[in-house]
Parts: sequence; C-alpha cells; structure tokens
Amino acid sequence: MQCEDCAYYEYDEDYEEYFCSVDMDEDDYLRMIGESRSSCPYYRNGDEYKVVRHQI
Repeated sequence: MQCEDCAYYEYDEDYEEYFCSVDMDEDDYLRMIGESRSSCPYYRNGDEYKVVRHQI
C-alpha cells in the first residue's frame, strides 16, 4: 500500500502538493507514527474500477 494509490491522497492546488486528507486528531496521528506497522490503518484503495476489473 502506497499513499499514491490511496483515496485520501489529494492534490492541493493552492500549495501545489499532495496531502493526506484523513480526518484524524493529534492522538490518532501520534499513534499512527509511533506504531511499527508497515501499512497505514486509514488506507483505502482509490481505484474505483478495481471491482469492475475483478468481475471481468
């Protein structure tokens, strides 16, 4: 899982950069960066056609 594939990875035209748009508070953020897991607990596949390709 990579941020570039995540549904929460959005482009901000004002800052001209990508950011994570997950609505989390400071405690959630500290918990996420403090854990030694390799994947993000908020990751959601942004490929809306994945299900359709699977059915073909």
